[in-house]
Amino acid sequence: MEEYVIHEIMSIPIHAVTMKEAVAYAEILADEEKTNIIATANAEMIMLAQKDDELKDILQHADMVVPDGAGVLWAGRELNKIFPERVTGADYAEELLKTAKEKNWRVYFLGGNAGVAEKAVENMKKKYGDFEVAGIHNGYFDEKEETKIIEDIRKNKTKLLLCAMGVPKQEKWLWAHREELGNVIAIGIGGVFDVMAGHLKRAPLWMRNHSLEWAYRLYLQPSRCMRMISIPRFMWAVKKEKREKGL
Repeated sequence: MEEYVIHEIMSIPIHAVTMKEAVAYAEILADEEKTNIIATANAEMIMLAQKDDELKDILQHADMVVPDGAGVLWAGRELNKIFPERVTGADYAEELLKTAKEKNWRVYFLGGNAGVAEKAVENMKKKYGDFEVAGIHNGYFDEKEETKIIEDIRKNKTKLLLCAMGVPKQEKWLWAHREELGNVIAIGIGGVFDVMAGHLKRAPLWMRNHSLEWAYRLYLQPSRCMRMISIPRFMWAVKKEKREKGL
């Protein structure tokens, strides 16, 4: 298997890959006879992992962690660990859907509120063509439904599992059931179904290109304000690590 450079940011190993390389790596993982878990790490997730040992362990053992977020790229520059570009969960998920159509991968959409994943599938098919859907279920289910979801993921020969249940629930759910899901690529993508469904707008391209997508999200969702506190905490922690290492 092709190997990529991996940089540790606050004990979290993150692949220094471009979007094209991340997609190519997923294609390689697709041939493995096991569940492969991919995580999309931003500053908020990294900070959460500092106090959540279970999440930290999952990220340290995931098959790939991509640099989702301007904060990760900034931290890399501060610590002389360069990442070539951002691989955001929203963009990565869409690139994987394009790959799914080309390679006839069956895709399972798990997460979001009732009806959101269905609308996401509808919009993505309009955008990229008719890919195969292995199943759809919202992010709210009891133990009985969970058993059925896992059975369907495996029975329907899912190859790509998009899990949108939020951090860290999605990562913990995927990790807990990795022995049951079958030969799939499983990736946690947070609120991306809302974006795909058109319920949440992404920042204009110029804001994304200037690392300001977080500001746009805060404008649209002021309730995220408390979560944004993790960004200055992350920056302080990176600066501290830089001083300690004499960089």
